[in-house]
Amino acid sequence: MVTHPGSARFARPTRRLNAQQLNKPRSALIEAHADGTPRRVNRQTVGTVREEWRVVDRWWTDEPVHRRYFDLVLETGENTVVYHDDDAGAWFTQRS
Repeated sequence: MVTHPGSARFARPTRRLNAQQLNKPRSALIEAHADGTPRRVNRQTVGTVREEWRVVDRWWTDEPVHRRYFDLVLETGENTVVYHDDDAGAWFTQRS
């Protein structure tokens, strides 16, 4: 008997992802210029910096947020958003 991917016998376990998991930041390897602008993201060269902005939030709490975001286009044509977390001193990618 041959089982095809579309048949009921070929059931793959599914993992449901919620919106929070889909947008979860991931550590990134960033090489930056002297001014802090990303030059390479995970070993891929940045073609264009489309936008840059800062987020300063929750300053009144024990866990404030200080981030510098960049909306980038890599030389491969891929769009990506990265940010530097000033408090953690680390870079992250985040899908928008």
